Amino acid sequence: MSGIRQLRLVVHASDYEQAVHFFRDVLGAPVAEEYASDGGAHVTILDVGRATLELSNDAQVELIDRVEVGRRVAPHLRVALEVDDCEASTRDAVEAGAEQIAPPTRTPWDSLNSRLEAPAGLQLTLFQELGRPEE
Repeated sequence: MSGIRQLRLVVHASDYEQAVHFFRDVLGAPVAEEYASDGGAHVTILDVGRATLELSNDAQVELIDRVEVGRRVAPHLRVALEVDDCEASTRDAVEAGAEQIAPPTRTPWDSLNSRLEAPAGLQLTLFQELGRPEE
């Protein structure tokens, strides 16, 4: 086995233009690839930095929701994006049409996390690591 080389989260976005605008223009994910095909088919692949796969058991999902939101709200799949400034990114996301589920909240693991309902039906956590020394 050669191992996994990339994690690509594929999302069906019924309002494709809104989703591209939100993730590319509002959150700042640069375009890595774009393709258009017959019949109006479009795909935009955005570079969202380093990918990890976080597997959480029921108790951990409950804990994260309790810390970030105050109650259980997470669907089966939630996308977490590390940002430089959680408060500014949350404000920009809400201004661009995301619904804020919970404002930026300091967590016990020393990050600032907000929870949003974003375009394309994705629930997002935007997080900023606070305790990390400057690079």
